[in-house]
Amino acid sequence: MLRIRNIESFDLPELEPYRTLKRPLEHQQAGIFVAEGEKIVRRLLESRLGVVSVLLSEEMFQPMQPLLAARPEDLPVFLGPKKLLESLIGYTLYKGALAVGRVPPMPLLADLLRTNPRPLFLAAADGINSAENLGALIRNCAAFGVHALLVGETCCNPFLRRSVRNSMGTLFKLPTLELGNLAETIADLRARGIRFVAAHPHASQHTLTQADLTGDCCIVFGSEGHGLSPAVREACDECVVIPMSKDVDSLNVSSAGAVFLYEVCRQRGLM
Repeated sequence: MLRIRNIESFDLPELEPYRTLKRPLEHQQAGIFVAEGEKIVRRLLESRLGVVSVLLSEEMFQPMQPLLAARPEDLPVFLGPKKLLESLIGYTLYKGALAVGRVPPMPLLADLLRTNPRPLFLAAADGINSAENLGALIRNCAAFGVHALLVGETCCNPFLRRSVRNSMGTLFKLPTLELGNLAETIADLRARGIRFVAAHPHASQHTLTQADLTGDCCIVFGSEGHGLSPAVREACDECVVIPMSKDVDSLNVSSAGAVFLYEVCRQRGLM
């Protein structure tokens, strides 16, 4: 059931998440996240994730109404002129559409291993502190059919607003596990027969097309600045490099991710 409310005061308790967009720790502690932009809000409303509230400019209400009406929650929808919304959140909006969602329970790794088809196709992130880069990597994982993304303890939270935005809402469907110790998880999964391939710009073992990615495998990505941590790199089976011009040191992790994940699909005859 929808509860349509025109914004008459910024002091409403339900608007607190929108007033605190620059204080993400508070959102993490509350188990919520913010989706911004028409397409991303639409994908949140279409998903199975819980929705706490929606904030729309007046002209966005009619296009969103069918999705809003289909939600199972008792859902507050706050409406106001776009300029008023910008005053509330503190920055300029391209289109006036935001929503607060509930961070879903983290899936169990054992369930993912049991329920996904073979060969397994996993990805992992180590030391990625840029929410934009992590969101773009999530989008690539969704695009190329990755079964789950393992997010190491040195990465930023995948449900940060900019990560959700750069994922274009694909985060709502991609199983994402935040780990306490990525290197230990790699060792455990290797013992179960999963091959871990480190995307490393200075690898001396194999180029990407030389690596066998047809069996159960996980591609491990690090930050552009520091790459993979020594512990994670050593935990992997092999390090693999994308061949490129000698005067280019590395690719952004989202670009490298697209290349690696496409190669997995190519070798498996999926592309």
